Amino acid sequence: MKKIAFVFVGLGMAIAPVRAVTVTPDDTARFLAGLSCSEASPLHEIEGGQAWTEHAKFFNNAWRSLEQRQLSPIRGWVPGKLGGADGKPMFYMFSGPDFLYASTFFPHAPEYILAGLEPVGPLPDVQKLEKLPDSLANLRKSLDAVLNWSFFRTKDMKVDFQQTQLSGTLPVLYVFLARQDCHIDAVEFVAIDKEGKIVSAQPGSMGVRIRFTRSGEKQVLYYFSTNLADGDISQKFLSFCVQQGEGVALLKAASYLMYHEGFSTIRSTILAHNKIIVQDDSGIPLKFFDRNVWQLNFEGVYTAPTTLFKEHYQADLAEIYKGPDIPALKFGFGYQWRPKSSNLMIAVRKK
Repeated sequence: MKKIAFVFVGLGMAIAPVRAVTVTPDDTARFLAGLSCSEASPLHEIEGGQAWTEHAKFFNNAWRSLEQRQLSPIRGWVPGKLGGADGKPMFYMFSGPDFLYASTFFPHAPEYILAGLEPVGPLPDVQKLEKLPDSLANLRKSLDAVLNWSFFRTKDMKVDFQQTQLSGTLPVLYVFLARQDCHIDAVEFVAIDKEGKIVSAQPGSMGVRIRFTRSGEKQVLYYFSTNLADGDISQKFLSFCVQQGEGVALLKAASYLMYHEGFSTIRSTILAHNKIIVQDDSGIPLKFFDRNVWQLNFEGVYTAPTTLFKEHYQADLAEIYKGPDIPALKFGFGYQWRPKSSNLMIAVRKK
């Protein structure tokens, strides 16, 4: 319900109703992303402060570097590599709030379904922040790894997303949406019923639905806070995913979880219901891709996982990368975030 304010227009004259200006989710997203709001927004006045000015300068510099180093090369790579992806729902498991890479690899997905352990959190309310400089500084800190290395670090997210009033994944999703020229139309907390259908829910629920417009195209972003391990995975969530139809999937810096049988359900679901899977070696092991079903293309370099995950070395993958015809990868991807160290596999389901 819109707020109504009353003001006197003159002595002895009638009281005229004036509609108070409210802060929209799009205003909030632009403010958090270091982008100016419209002059009509109540947040426009706060933009003149030192805290926001420093915040905007940080993001402008960081985004300029990110655009040159990562985003522009990926956008140039996509058309020749991911044909047939348009019009398909996009699934990104173990993603955290990484809408940035989801939308860069698959810019025209009608729906993005992201899932991670991190909570959704409350709706960000800039006007209620008691310590704006500290909150903005923590938001920048929570984005440091993904802006520099292309992935979030799980142990950092457990701390960064709970430290200030800008908690949960929503502030990060807002930043990525605003910085990619997406206009947020509506934000709604959601849950999934026993039939796998989306229903409205209260704050603190498992999911959020963000409707947005980009270059005239209407799209939807879902983020669900859910455990994807076999013993904990929500059958309602699986049912919702399957009901979206054949999709496309991204797996990046996925902690090698699907190497374990304790994550066989989500692994099998991804393999069964996607037309295209783009991943680094931390996603689904090579041995689970049936060559009668999948056309596999490889790019970049594969030597071994990072020290933390060294036990997940794939000898069969290393043998493929010894071949002479593996194209170089011009951008960083996953744990091996340097372009000359990254590996990427594109799996396309055969007709």
